[in-house]
Amino acid sequence: MANNKKQIFLDEVTNQIRSKEARAYVANELNYHLKEAKRIWMEKGLPEGEAEEKAVEQMGSPTKLGIQLNKLHRPKVDWWLILLLVVSMGLSFLPMFSLGYMKDTYYFIISKFLISLIGFAATIGVMLVDYRKWKKYGWLFYTIGMLLLFILAFFSNTMINGLKLIKFGPVTIESLMALPFFYLAWASFFNNGKLRVWQFLLLFLSPILLFLALPSISTIYLYSVMVFVMVWWSKFSKKVKWMISTGTLGTILLTALLVWPFIKPYQIARLLAFFNPEKYADTEGFIILRIQELMSKAGWFGVTGTREFIPEAHTNFVFVSFTYYFGWLFGVLLVVILLLFAARMIAIQPKIKDSYGKLLLIGGVALYGIQLVSNIGMTLGLFPMTTMSLPFISYGLMPTLLNAILIGSVLSVYRRKDMVWRC
Repeated sequence: MANNKKQIFLDEVTNQIRSKEARAYVANELNYHLKEAKRIWMEKGLPEGEAEEKAVEQMGSPTKLGIQLNKLHRPKVDWWLILLLVVSMGLSFLPMFSLGYMKDTYYFIISKFLISLIGFAATIGVMLVDYRKWKKYGWLFYTIGMLLLFILAFFSNTMINGLKLIKFGPVTIESLMALPFFYLAWASFFNNGKLRVWQFLLLFLSPILLFLALPSISTIYLYSVMVFVMVWWSKFSKKVKWMISTGTLGTILLTALLVWPFIKPYQIARLLAFFNPEKYADTEGFIILRIQELMSKAGWFGVTGTREFIPEAHTNFVFVSFTYYFGWLFGVLLVVILLLFAARMIAIQPKIKDSYGKLLLIGGVALYGIQLVSNIGMTLGLFPMTTMSLPFISYGLMPTLLNAILIGSVLSVYRRKDMVWRC
């Protein structure tokens, strides 16, 4: 009889809650509190049946409680991140108008619209999925990432600038698309207190070997920074974290020395040109000098009249085209807007109680932030020239999808920040 009364109470409460996820969470919490209240009554001498009835009665009206809990525990939407996403995607169309021919402009605008639409849909789609379901699929995500790199390394059907790719009609798959899978995998691995140091090293270095087979130095850089940052929010002890960081960094440096003889000549020239662009003015240093010239001409409000050619104006050097055509004032505003993504994600972090959710958040900040800092730093001459997109601004489906998945994951964590299951 008491069990029936308890179940009726739970049903009446959860019937007032619209969200299926919140309903399950509330039922779990109420069960916990009812058990605690029942235990207290039994300690006072009541038999089990009466203790359970008393526990249910002291909860009060199930309808009123359900209405209150519906307001408290409904899934949240971080409208600040959504607004920043819409604004940045809107601004990403501006470089399209810097093309010289209307035909090209029309093509790029239509393509950019479709890419932005896919990116926004991916963000919302990932947000609606309960991130807690991903926790147990770490090995699956890792395997998919490794399989994707393996196929790219040994079964690619095209090559651009020495990088192996797979092309299906208008869609080009590159190594960058393995990063979301490794991002989800490492969040799961680091959340598991049973991960050993030797396992970490093996799992960390295996993808790097495949990245080198492509070769994709910029993606190795993104992957390594993401993992290193996530290590410090893992369940390893502080001593182990320092040991992993220094040991892995040493391994990467040793690997770099070993693979240096096998690096493509143009990649070596690009690195050397960073230190002395004038010496390579006719080759790799030309782009560096050209960007310096364009940025110096921009002024606060941009260049009017005759427009000069900007290399990779819609991809790697989209910030150059923004600054050149619209001025430093607009360029600084753009950087501030993009920095607000990272600032907002960092501000959310203390509100997240779930350790797995924290890892997803930290990994997302690291992967997004290093793209932003590297692209702007490359433009300003602080970083060597490499293939690096400006999040949500650079033209291209794969970079947009990568960052859409990152922001969608953060939104998924935020959406369920008040739904931490009690063990």
